[in-house]
Amino acid sequence: MNVTRENLSDLELCIKVEVAAADYAENVSKQLKRYRQQATVPGFRKGMAPMGMIERLYKPTLVAEEVNNLLSQNLYKYIDDEKLEILGSPLADEAKTGTPDFAHAADYTFYFDVALMPEVKIEWEKIDTKLLQIKVPAKEVDSQIEDITKRYGKFETPEVIGETDHVYGKAVELGKDGKEKDGGVSVFLSFDLAEVKDADIKQSLIGKKNDEKVVFNAFKAFGSAFIEKNFRLEAAAAKKFKSDIEFSISGCSRITPHEVNEELFAQVFPDEDIKDEAKFRKAVSKEIEKANDEQCKILFVNQVRRHLLDNFGATLPEAFMKRWILSRDDKDLTAEKLDAEWESKYLPALKWEILDANLNKIKSIEPSHNDIVDYVKDILKRNDRSESDETPEAKEERIEKAAQSIASDRNNVSQIVDRLYAEKTFELFKEQIKPEVEKVTSKEFAERAKADAEKKADAPAEEGQQALEL
Repeated sequence: MNVTRENLSDLELCIKVEVAAADYAENVSKQLKRYRQQATVPGFRKGMAPMGMIERLYKPTLVAEEVNNLLSQNLYKYIDDEKLEILGSPLADEAKTGTPDFAHAADYTFYFDVALMPEVKIEWEKIDTKLLQIKVPAKEVDSQIEDITKRYGKFETPEVIGETDHVYGKAVELGKDGKEKDGGVSVFLSFDLAEVKDADIKQSLIGKKNDEKVVFNAFKAFGSAFIEKNFRLEAAAAKKFKSDIEFSISGCSRITPHEVNEELFAQVFPDEDIKDEAKFRKAVSKEIEKANDEQCKILFVNQVRRHLLDNFGATLPEAFMKRWILSRDDKDLTAEKLDAEWESKYLPALKWEILDANLNKIKSIEPSHNDIVDYVKDILKRNDRSESDETPEAKEERIEKAAQSIASDRNNVSQIVDRLYAEKTFELFKEQIKPEVEKVTSKEFAERAKADAEKKADAPAEEGQQALEL
């Protein structure tokens, strides 16, 4: 067995693998003997067929299998031993290799084309991307606390509609004669009375009971956006919808907000000892900041990643990569389609694969099995409702086993893998760039995010990359 290589260019080489008959003859001979012992050939007792007949029947196949096994093992061993960082996988050079004749055992020579991973120099100092931090105004904390008091409030289904209730029922479109319109709208509606814009219409609903009916103009009550969404109409049709509707009340629901007291503090933050409203407001503010920080991380990572792609700089063995992509089992992909989508789809994905490999040399950003297990354990612990008589040790063991089982199937945890990958990518970018932190309002952040999304829409697709949503 002899493996050598010839450099074709800075990024491409040809690996030559020579398999001598002596490399596979012994194993083929052993397998033929086993075949002879087990073979049932008409006219001969089991195990007594002539070896010449066995060789004619099975030797070409056995030689091919043995040679291919040796070929694969030694090709990749050579790549590992030589520490070659390759793109894709080796491609057989069929023109040089020819068609091996396994029917007549001999010495064989195989040729493989290989592309090397280009070296990418990342100039971190040239990346001027700020890490945004959204300021949390007092009114946003007030709004969040209002939502919390409703979420933990008392739910009721009163018989009579009140001014803050949620109402549901069936709405049918009426014609000019006040009767149900043939082919008109007929939908189930569910809405808060606060959504009703017209004061008189709102008042006509207050005090009504189940099965009562109220006639009102839908456009005056809700406007075109509500009609478009809930009446399932096109935007133009919704703007022209001026008919009255007959609304048959099915029921209503009411939430009485929870008082802002220690009971609420304990329900919302069970692991924190909060005794007064000031500390509660501070904890709520921190939760908002945490959610905002996630969005800021997403924007930061996407901006840095786009910069790296835009300033990639390295030369790629495009002809080889197109051959490799076409060699994969995708029957719908043609050379013409690949060329048409190369710049927009395949090239950006290839660039990120190379960048990803370079980033992992700086610091591993690929989530490990232990990373996934720890993440799943944290989720399980936060949502665990263990038996009161369970010991801490037993609880830990139970959660560990469950986490290991869940994490063992990557299909179950693909979103977790993506999240961890994004987190690790963010931490790496932050360490290398040491970005300036800029505090902005939520409105300013929304404008920045919108502008970034528009840039992303104009940029080539980055299909094949791992998700960056945190």
